[in-house]
Amino acid sequence: MPVDAFVLALGSASLHALWNVLLARERDIHAATAVAMVAAVVAFAPIAALRWDVDHRVWPYIALTSLLQLVYFGLLAVAYGRAELSFVYPVARGVAPVLVLVGGVVALGAGAGPGQVVGVCLVALGVVLVRGLAGPRDRLGLALGLSIAGVIAAYTLLDKEGIRYADPVVYLELSMVPAAAVYVLAIVVRRRAGALRELAAAVRPAPVGAGLLSFGAYALVLAALARADAASVAAVRETSVLIATGLAAWLLRERVGRGRLLGAALVVVGVALLALE
Repeated sequence: MPVDAFVLALGSASLHALWNVLLARERDIHAATAVAMVAAVVAFAPIAALRWDVDHRVWPYIALTSLLQLVYFGLLAVAYGRAELSFVYPVARGVAPVLVLVGGVVALGAGAGPGQVVGVCLVALGVVLVRGLAGPRDRLGLALGLSIAGVIAAYTLLDKEGIRYADPVVYLELSMVPAAAVYVLAIVVRRRAGALRELAAAVRPAPVGAGLLSFGAYALVLAALARADAASVAAVRETSVLIATGLAAWLLRERVGRGRLLGAALVVVGVALLALE
């Protein structure tokens, strides 16, 4: 893997972990998430316009992936409001590639190599360690993490096909516009009189930065893919699990013990095996 591709993929992993931490530390996570989504859409609209390349066959994919993005950000906000990021993030990011592999085996009849089988086992063991072998069990956090993983797997499989009909940046922008609009509308409808005031209060550097970082992470991974094969890029990008776990301990003051840290590391290794097989 070329050094520049490695740096870009690692940078993408770092940005992805950081924007999740920035949202998780907000008091009003739903309002902050809405601001982040709108900020990303507005900031990258000019870039999407300059790169405009869309085939009419992309619109069904855009409609479905927009819905999945809406569910993804909604679940993420709920999860970070009720569970620790150092628990939810490794589960969501680690289980998603396993579900993608299972989906490929079931739907496409693709085989699974020995390395991938080992990878699945390591991810499973890592999730167990992240959850903890003793003490109280966070069933809600686990359920939310697994739900997020399912949504990630779904839009990964969908976008793999849909991206053939549009420029990647344009595709992401088009999928985010309706998702952001509906998310904001849902907050306004639910909170009524205080919604606009609370959304305005959430327009702060951290949520805006989170939105920009989310698109920036995607841009970096696209640049890495232009310089190296997808498997190696995907493997390096999953270091975000370890980075997020470390940031959660540092910035969110979460108690990340040796078991959880080891579990996160096993998730990274397992996902790398899935990607590289």
